[in-house]
Amino acid sequence: MKIKKVQTWKEDLKLTRPYTIAYETIDSVENIFVLLEAENGVIGIGAASPAEDVTGESIKACEEALANKLEPILHNKDIRYFQSFQNALNTAMVDTPAARAAADIALHDLVSSVIGLPLVDLLGRVHDTMATSITIGIKPVDETLEEAGEYWERGFRILKVKTGLDVDEDSERLIRLREKFGMEVILRVDANQGYTQADYKRFLNRTKGTSLEFVEQPLNASDLDGMRSLDKGICRQSAADECLLDPQSALKCLSSPQPFGIFNIKLMKCGGISPGLEIARMAHHAGIDLMWGCMDESIVSIAAALHAAFASPATKYLDLDGSLDLARDLVTGGFIMENGWLRTTGKSGLGVKRI
Repeated sequence: MKIKKVQTWKEDLKLTRPYTIAYETIDSVENIFVLLEAENGVIGIGAASPAEDVTGESIKACEEALANKLEPILHNKDIRYFQSFQNALNTAMVDTPAARAAADIALHDLVSSVIGLPLVDLLGRVHDTMATSITIGIKPVDETLEEAGEYWERGFRILKVKTGLDVDEDSERLIRLREKFGMEVILRVDANQGYTQADYKRFLNRTKGTSLEFVEQPLNASDLDGMRSLDKGICRQSAADECLLDPQSALKCLSSPQPFGIFNIKLMKCGGISPGLEIARMAHHAGIDLMWGCMDESIVSIAAALHAAFASPATKYLDLDGSLDLARDLVTGGFIMENGWLRTTGKSGLGVKRI
């Protein structure tokens, strides 16, 4: 069966709740969508959410890569050879991982939809359901507590708190959250490269009584040696994010002594489901736990990450809240969320439906 239609376009998706991280404030996100249609009318859809500060890929570069390179590779091609298309996409879009991710996601959605299976079952299901964290940006203590209270009322019990601007204020926010909720919530931290080595040690010392689950990307992405010089226990409690871009960078993070005990795989960083699962296999063999994360993304790519996560035995954490604050999206479905717990829909492909 051949692909008869290849379409790409850009959408500006506003956020209902702007947020601040260590180096910027975000109030909207541009996603680029890919639609593939087979001869029998079945469609596959993918989405890209580039992040120039992380992967070096601008919105314009992503958009141009998909507009100019995707159709020659996929149009009128037999979907049974979709793995070969992956190789062609990797070569043609080597500098635009989010563009590759959108195409990769659309292909996986199309193939599994044509076969009639949920993607996770085509990949090999390991997990059925798991709780996701929900993120609180950098803000004053009172606002942090108020937002956390809202998420509590919505059933979330895992909070990921953005830090990295001021160790004292960061510590106070975590201490106050633990005081308010006791051990009823799990607390995770994402420093977004905001700390020096000394900062990180001081932050951990000040928050010692808060039972933090882990801290994501505490030091600059280029400072693997700085991470390796920390105590082994600290490294095990730290998660790689901005320094983990693709399978090649995963190798660097796996060299001994291992600087991280957790890998945060994001489809937009690595180029989609196929390379994401390649990293996942590497991590599994090395005894590294996995978290599957996201940017501000459509339900399309959040669902793709969930299917990939549930097909990996090393998956221990989810941080797939990236579509929850979108003021609008182009699809519905994709996953079922109940009290912060995620599961797939049981429908074929990604289980998404265009609005």
